[in-house]
Amino acid sequence: MSSEPVRAEVVETGNPSMKAGRITIAAPAEEIFELLANPARHADIDGSGTVERAVSGPERLSQGAQFGMAMRIKVPYRIKNTVVEFDEPRQIAWRHTGRHRWRYQLEPIDANTTVVTETFDGSTAIFPPALKLINASENNQKAILKTLVRLKAIMEST
Repeated sequence: MSSEPVRAEVVETGNPSMKAGRITIAAPAEEIFELLANPARHADIDGSGTVERAVSGPERLSQGAQFGMAMRIKVPYRIKNTVVEFDEPRQIAWRHTGRHRWRYQLEPIDANTTVVTETFDGSTAIFPPALKLINASENNQKAILKTLVRLKAIMEST
């Protein structure tokens, strides 16, 4: 048994406004997608430490669904998200008022193994200078890698 820590890998996007990471998970894409489509589980996988809990919206996301999250970056706040990409069980993405988005792409390797890529896409932001001000690209790159490790741990423990 390896004592190496589990790590996600950085994916080079070629776009400074987009940061991504990838990890292989021993679970079917359909099961991983179910967790991602459940906003009540987002705090469980969040590697940024900012997602506290779902506060509004459906139990399961779909194209166009809106859901609210309680967040915290030094002070508590709430954010409303809208699902803008939904291709079950391969891709889901949502954005909030700032219009930047978080995307998960699932690529089945076989029936029980899936490569998951998470992307923070700041290229769709309505006010990119705000993202620079809060160092969103670097912060989100670190959070993505942590989120993917947490997602893998949850999916492989069930």
